[in-house]
Amino acid sequence: MELIGEISADRPLLVLAVKEEAQFLDTSLPILLTGMGKVNGAIALATVLARGARPSGIVNLGTAGALRVGLTGTHVVGTVIQHDLASDVLRTLTGELVGQPLTLPDADGPTLATGDAFIADDASRDRLAVRASLVDMEGYAIAAAAQEAGVPLRIVKHVSDDAGDGAVRAWRETVAECARALADWSARNIPA
Repeated sequence: MELIGEISADRPLLVLAVKEEAQFLDTSLPILLTGMGKVNGAIALATVLARGARPSGIVNLGTAGALRVGLTGTHVVGTVIQHDLASDVLRTLTGELVGQPLTLPDADGPTLATGDAFIADDASRDRLAVRASLVDMEGYAIAAAAQEAGVPLRIVKHVSDDAGDGAVRAWRETVAECARALADWSARNIPA
């Protein structure tokens, strides 16, 4: 976890997993690098929010795999789900719904599936495509922590790969291009 800059109530906090995704961002805004995965995302955001000043909002920027053929570009997410939580099984055990989908302010945007697995095979991609358009490793955790803290959130993802065979190589080859696209989106849509 690394916090660059200071959080204040009059500015949003940009939250990303890794420095490769943040490399072109305007650092006049505070940036939180959480590390990869749901646990790192939730712990990092909850920790900085518990320390004191709350930001005016949170924008989770990052890369995502496309679960649908031809899906490219930058997307503002409408709903986020956890693809690796056995919600139905847990409901049968406890009678309670755990990890329900979270609807974000941009409700008409695509659904993002979050899980701790980097999806890099065609079979997993095709299985997830029934439920979502995009896949990442932190979005749901960031959304849950922001919601618990009562801080408004937007999730913005740029497609880095097709989440199929070869996705690892594709992410490495495209992450700088994705970081540039995310910085451009941020400059156009987030007041500094």
